[in-house]
Amino acid sequence: MRNKMQTPKPTQYLAFDFGLKRIGVAFGNSLTKTASGVAVVEAQNDDQRFGKIESLIKEWQPEGLVVGVPRQPDGASNELTTRCERFARQLEGRFALPCAMVDERYTSAIMESCMGGKAARENKGRVDMGSACLILEQFFLEGR
Repeated sequence: MRNKMQTPKPTQYLAFDFGLKRIGVAFGNSLTKTASGVAVVEAQNDDQRFGKIESLIKEWQPEGLVVGVPRQPDGASNELTTRCERFARQLEGRFALPCAMVDERYTSAIMESCMGGKAARENKGRVDMGSACLILEQFFLEGR
């Protein structure tokens, strides 16, 4: 009798770094545990924002979504925490995909530091996409 090995099916994800002006988006899979920035969503209202996200979901066909949720250094919530949690619930409801939330403390600061102050200030979109990558990689590190 042959020993039949099964290769685990890669689970593909889109991750979001939610912001009031922009949302960074990254794509990755749980097999390689890597993420790549794919888009920055800029929109004036929810309809535009979710329309652009719907296009990304159709293009990348993720099996799950991940949203970064910022917290204070002591772990406490803030106004943006509540907005990010609401955004995650909206994604799950609109697109019928499971949506996980990940603590994203300092991801934007880390990306700005990596890019070197001035470059980061000049290209906030790259910071947002990079932050979405860090959020997704954190999700993979947590073994979810």
